[in-house]
Amino acid sequence: MSGVQSKIKNDMPVFLAIISFLVMFTDCKETETRELTVTASAFNSLPSQTHPDHAEIGAWGDTLKPGMKAIAVSRDLIEQGLTHNQLVEIKELPGKYRVLDKMHSRWEQKIDIYMGVNRERAREWGTQKVTIKWEVEK
Repeated sequence: MSGVQSKIKNDMPVFLAIISFLVMFTDCKETETRELTVTASAFNSLPSQTHPDHAEIGAWGDTLKPGMKAIAVSRDLIEQGLTHNQLVEIKELPGKYRVLDKMHSRWEQKIDIYMGVNRERAREWGTQKVTIKWEVEK
């Protein structure tokens, strides 16, 4: 093996370590966690509650299906980083919810939790104060 080949072979682990580091951290974005107490009501994909022709379609065009963990957000919350497809933790409920709908502009500091077609479950939920948490890019 020549001196050049030996040098390349010896330097290969360092080179691979540098490449690995660059790949891992080049695409990382700095985020911050936001937390807010909001009013939470519940909604269903029923024509009487949304649109008579397409009750299962959210404002961003997503199809809502029973069993999905989805929420609608008031428009002021969109400005705070709760945008389409954002994952949200609702401290009072298990799991994470995805922002798939937006509410009428008359609402502020409010979310609507999707409860499929189970009207009774939505009525039992009523309106509650909840704490939500989400990540936004800095």
